Amino acid sequence: MSVLPLVFTSGWASGINAYAVVLLLGVFGATGLTDEVPESLQRTDVLIAAAVLFLCEAVADKIPYVDSAWDSVHTVIRPVAGAVVAALLAGESGSLPELTAGAVGGSTALVSHLVKAGTRIAVNTSPEPFSNIAVSVAEDLGVAGIITFAIYNPVAAAIIAGTLLVLGIITVVLLAARIRRFWRRRAQRREEKRLAAGRRPFD
Repeated sequence: MSVLPLVFTSGWASGINAYAVVLLLGVFGATGLTDEVPESLQRTDVLIAAAVLFLCEAVADKIPYVDSAWDSVHTVIRPVAGAVVAALLAGESGSLPELTAGAVGGSTALVSHLVKAGTRIAVNTSPEPFSNIAVSVAEDLGVAGIITFAIYNPVAAAIIAGTLLVLGIITVVLLAARIRRFWRRRAQRREEKRLAAGRRPFD
């Protein structure tokens, strides 16, 4: 069977939490649950590094505004990780050219990352931190669930990942309008305060 469904799913998950993807695939390969994971992802040093970085992301991802800063830093890291993981999976399987797999995994990870980052910006417009924690936990559980499912049923997992990606894009488009309205109202309030204080606009 082609490794393409697993490549697509791992790319989607990498855009949300690349360290979790590397850690999960590495553990699944090291424990013998699948033979499609390359040995390079099963190395002890790789698993330790992925685990430490996953813990760092698990904390940063639940703090308002820190999560958006973390996302900004990972705008390059997540797509690159998605491309590398995809290429490694394709190389291990031999059923898909590594360059093609890297392109699919990297581009899917980029779109998924942009959806995640956009959603977090919208969530950060709320004054309380609980929504950030809830969204972060849901993302972590979603990545763990979809990667685990992909090991046993890659085609179904890819369909679910594709559906979630489309729904995420639609959600970000809807939230983008709310974010623009939020910042517009905030700018208007600031301008009203300046005028009330007797200052000229744009001083």
